[in-house]
This record gives sequence, structure tokens and C-alpha cells, in this order.
Amino acid sequence: MKIKGMRWWMVAIVTFGLIVNYLARNTLSVAAPTLMAEMHMTTQQYSYVVVAWQICYALVQPVAGFILDAVGTKIGFAIFAACWSLACAAAAFATGWQGLAFFRGLLGMTEAAGIPAGVKATTEWFPAKERSVAIGWFNIGSSVGAVLAPPLVVWAILHGSWKLGFVIVGGMGLVWTAIWLVFYKHPKDQKALSDLERDYILAGQEAQFKDESAPKSNWKTIVASRNFWAIAIPRFLSEPAWQTFNAWIPLYMMTERHMNLKEIAMFAWMPFLAADIGCVLGGYLSPFFHKYAKVSLFKSRKMVMVFGCSCMIGPACIGLVASPYAAIALLCVGGFAHQTLSGALYSITSDVFGKHEVATATGLGGMSGYLGATLFTLLFGVLVTMVGYSPLFLLLALFDIVAAIVVCVMARAREDGPVVAQPFKSSPLNNPSAGMDAGELLTPSESRA
Repeated sequence: MKIKGMRWWMVAIVTFGLIVNYLARNTLSVAAPTLMAEMHMTTQQYSYVVVAWQICYALVQPVAGFILDAVGTKIGFAIFAACWSLACAAAAFATGWQGLAFFRGLLGMTEAAGIPAGVKATTEWFPAKERSVAIGWFNIGSSVGAVLAPPLVVWAILHGSWKLGFVIVGGMGLVWTAIWLVFYKHPKDQKALSDLERDYILAGQEAQFKDESAPKSNWKTIVASRNFWAIAIPRFLSEPAWQTFNAWIPLYMMTERHMNLKEIAMFAWMPFLAADIGCVLGGYLSPFFHKYAKVSLFKSRKMVMVFGCSCMIGPACIGLVASPYAAIALLCVGGFAHQTLSGALYSITSDVFGKHEVATATGLGGMSGYLGATLFTLLFGVLVTMVGYSPLFLLLALFDIVAAIVVCVMARAREDGPVVAQPFKSSPLNNPSAGMDAGELLTPSESRA
């Protein structure tokens, strides 16, 4: 039986994987006030635990990307997902900050495949003009996971302990891994994919994704390219903001805005809900700019990047507001901003690297981002007790503005761009309310009209 809009079902599975991935990493920040008191952990020691995850994640991202390019999206992602699920659950056995740092380091190593796998899957399943939309949808998994973490972990603390939250999320990861192995297939192996949709996908992909004989990924070639640094430098500058939101918002709300545990559960998820909106809206902004600003598809990605980075001015002003609710609102602007610009960077990566390079390039770019996040976290852990949160949020905004300038100046489109495909009547680009339901192909006469 052929399933209509199969490509959207595939990206839905990826999205659920990213939700579990980010649930696993965000359990720590929500449980932090409780486990820090239980383990007698200082703020600086907590920063070491966060850094253990970030360093391992950063160093393994290019390795994870290389493995995904080598063994394929399905098997590679399943192996990493099973391992991160076990690592998450194992953190419940930690008795001190050193043990917690060890298990979080294992989690970082195994979670490193999440984003490269998502980008690789969308390059396999989507034409270029829809890819930013697909990336926007799977990227909401990162912020949905962050939205779900506060109520889930607080529930676990109130009904058992913070350890229960880690075990529950680990179990969810193992369930998703089984679903992934059963249902995910490459378009060429997916029997439920109609010939019309397969032709539509292939016709709209760049030449580098159609060439079955394309060379395997080569780290040296990727790192030597101008476009890699056009992605890696902005990642280095922009990732500290997202990791700061993920690791420090609950502590900020408690120590700076004097909220209790229940208030944290009520409000800590809001910046990540705004991030969800940024993921999806950012995906649709690229084709919007392409159509109405009369610019190339590649330039439209840059415009989305500039828009997202400009919105980071919101959290930069957090020191100017006295109300904790106004502070949450500004953090919401920051969450929206980061996921908008982040999706644009992933789209640019998929535009400029080939089918056997894209996961490796995404992983190397991620390594750069998390190295930047690691350095900033170490700085944050020391300076937050000296100067407070506000100057550091201002610094994050300045980083993002510089990141946008770097992308605009350095990034260059490939010469072998996408072939223009005949659009679907109910494509999400033409009808955003269509969701994941793709219609039939237009006839050539309808397309010209």
C-alpha cells in the first residue's frame, strides 16, 4: 500500500527521536536544584558536570557524522539512540558530582549523532526547496524535549526522586529506537513511497545528492573548504546561547528571580515553546523570502540567519527588567531567536555539502559549536557569581550578531544547485495548514499557470 506524503512521516519519526534526545540532556538542568542540594554540589562543580557533557558531545559529533555517512542513517542512528538511552538511565546511579559528570559525558558522546542524523535524513527525503521546512519540523524536537523536561522531572521528584526522571527518559529512548528500526527506510527502499513522490523528491534535489558514485566523506577536504568555516565559526559563536538556556534557566529562575520548584515547572518550559515556534517559522521563512523578496534560495537562508540573530537583542536586555515574568518573556525571545538561526545554519549545511559529506560536515560544525559552548560554560560558571547573569546574556547576543555577519560574508552557494521540481498541490510550502499531508503532483500545464 502506498502512503501519501511519506516523506513527512519519515521526518515525524526523526522529530520524535530528537524529542527524546533533548529530554535526556535537559533532565539535568531541571533536576539541578534538587540534586545539587542532595549531593552538596557547588555552582562551579555543576558547571563541570555540564562541561563534561559538552566536551564529549563536541568531540564525538564529527565521529558520529562520519559513522552515519559510512553505515547509513538507519543503523547508525539506532546504535547511538540505544546507547544514549542507557547512558541517561545510568546517571541515576551517580552518588557525587564526579560520577554524574562521568555518566553525562557518556550521554554527550552518544547523543552526538542526533542532529547529524536528522540533517542527513532530510537530505535523503526532501527536495531542496522543502528542506528548510523539514529541518524546521525535526528541529522542534530539540525544544519540545526541553518543554517536556520540567514537568516530567518535577513530577518524578515529587513522586519519587530526581533519579526516577533519568530512568523514565532512558526507557523512552529504547522504545523510540525500536520504532526507528521498524519504520525508517531510505527512499529507494521504502515500498510505501509512491513513484510520483519519489520522482518529486529526486527532481528537486541538488546534483550532489543524486550521484550514487559520489566520493565518501573526507574530513580534510571538508575542513579545508571555505563553506565549512562559514558554518563552523557561526556555530562556535551561536551555540553558547542555546546551551546556556538549556543548562542555566532553572538555576537563573531560582537564584536570580527567586522562584520555587513549582514555579520553575510552570515557567521554565516557556522559552523552549518559543523555540518550537522559531524552528517551524524559521523553516517557512526561507521559501517566503525566496518568493517575495525575489532572492535565491541560498540567499534566503542567509536572510533567516540575520533575522534570528537580530532577535537575540531580546535576552540581551534581561538586566533592564525587574519583573520575573518579563525576564521569562525575554528568554522566550531568545529561544525563538536561536532555533530560527540554528535551522538556517542546518539548511545552509545541507545546501553546500554532498550526500556522503553532509552528516560529517554537520558533525564537525557541531563540534565547533559545542567547543564554543564549553568555553563559555566554564566562563559562565566563574563569572556568574562575580558579575551576575545580565552581562553574560548581553555577550551572547553580541556573539550571535557577529555569527550572522560571518555567514553573510563567507558562505557561497554550490554551482550544481537544485533542479526545480513540479510542486505538490498540498505541499506545506503552498499551504502551511496542510501539515504532513502531501497531495498529488501538478500537471505541467498547471505548473506553468
